[in-house]
Amino acid sequence: MQKRKVSARGPSATVLWVVFIVLFMAELLVYSWCRVQYVKTGYEIARARREQQRLIAVRSELKIEEARLRSPERIRRIAEELGLVMPRPDQIVVMP
Repeated sequence: MQKRKVSARGPSATVLWVVFIVLFMAELLVYSWCRVQYVKTGYEIARARREQQRLIAVRSELKIEEARLRSPERIRRIAEELGLVMPRPDQIVVMP
């Protein structure tokens, strides 16, 4: 019969090491998840900023287009094409 050497550490030391390793791996997983979320959020912020800049440019173009469409000269020209004329003073009725 072979005698088994009893470690001075005993089984509690092995359990302690297993717990330590499990906790270390859990910490690594949480850290990795946080970093992935950080990078993902950074990409979302950059994408939102690009979209904001694009929308600002579109708004600027639309303001220019609105000013062009509201031009009195353009309105006068369209009215003439439709055969409209300015009303005479006796044709104007002021509503109370």
